[in-house]
Amino acid sequence: MKLRLLSFFLFCLLVLPSQAVKILVPMDDQQKDHLKAYGITYWILEKGSEAEWLLNYRGGSFMFDHNQELEKECLIRGVSIEIIPDIKATQILQEIADPEANMEVVKLLTAPKIAVYSPKSAQPWDDAVTMVLTYAEIPYDQVFDDEVLLDKLPEYDWLHLHHEDFTGQYGKFYYTHHKAAWYQEQVREAEDMAKKHGFAKVSQLKLAVAKKIRDFTLGGGFLFAMCSATDSYDIALAADGVDICANVYDGDGADPSAQSKLDFTNTFAFEDFLLEKNPYIYEFSDIDSRPNHQPPVLAETNDFFTLFEFSAKFDLIPTLLTQNHTRIIKGFMGQTTAYKNELLKSGITVLGETKSVGEARYIHGTAGKGTWTFYGGHDPEDYQHYVGEPPTDLKLTPNSPGYRLILNNVLFPSAKKKKQKT
Repeated sequence: MKLRLLSFFLFCLLVLPSQAVKILVPMDDQQKDHLKAYGITYWILEKGSEAEWLLNYRGGSFMFDHNQELEKECLIRGVSIEIIPDIKATQILQEIADPEANMEVVKLLTAPKIAVYSPKSAQPWDDAVTMVLTYAEIPYDQVFDDEVLLDKLPEYDWLHLHHEDFTGQYGKFYYTHHKAAWYQEQVREAEDMAKKHGFAKVSQLKLAVAKKIRDFTLGGGFLFAMCSATDSYDIALAADGVDICANVYDGDGADPSAQSKLDFTNTFAFEDFLLEKNPYIYEFSDIDSRPNHQPPVLAETNDFFTLFEFSAKFDLIPTLLTQNHTRIIKGFMGQTTAYKNELLKSGITVLGETKSVGEARYIHGTAGKGTWTFYGGHDPEDYQHYVGEPPTDLKLTPNSPGYRLILNNVLFPSAKKKKQKT
């Protein structure tokens, strides 16, 4: 009997620890905090280690080499993990490698350097991306017009466009907010910035910034934008050299022939759109399929969009960008909520759509050596966010599928398809 106990003790001491060589971070319904799981993955990459992203395996799980520091960090951050032996990890990889399985493994190699284009006066809760980066404990730098025009963007791998207006129309908030102190201060700051860089108008400043961002993307950068930063960005590029701003914005009238002078070859995502020329209407163009000045076509109770399912082994990028523990995502509104399918350029990949109303909610494309992703809406956990409302508390929604899509994009620059052993 004593001999058996001694043998069992030696087995536990010598065999079991040597088998527990991997940490699996499940990303299905067994995960307590999906958002912080991305932060753990970024933390590992920052420390110089590699990670494996198991696409379509249990909601897009992550796997790492085991170490006590990582295990402790997951416990501190409240991230669910499973410690598995090497043989189990091998079985998982074999399951994924099966040609019949719609799964794939990508290696995450380095922590991307992240920048958020946002005014210095903005708070982290002003934007969904800064909120989730802060919650997930993923570091980022805040950049704005100075840094962009001084060619600082090449220092970064990934750039997010805050819900800015690149057309020089101050978000088209004139009708509802032009008497508000915050609006007037925003105008003063923008005009001072334009003068500082030698531009006569804010629209000219923002166009120059948009072109620098375009060059960043064409050169191999990863661009991610939400809400009004998506359509206003493309509109600014299309209107290069054309005055589309009404008198209330820049002191002179818009070019009456502005619409016919738009150059859609300059844009990333949209073409053949019609400008909204009325400065009193809170909309830039007809790109947005949910115009704010018209009754909503859907309500919070029935507004959902569906993520497409792609071939993991052949359509790696869209598969990566749509990793989630559900294919049905709650809709959410913004100044720009969604995009009319008929105004998308050919070759654009629609990642998520609301089919019932013929609109795309989440789209992706390439530009030169780089890529861009546009995501409609303002805050995935606040259906209709109004100016002055309190910020979303992500502690209450740690498993948000809508926020997961943002974090898929954050890790995207790190991904490299893993070669399977033969």
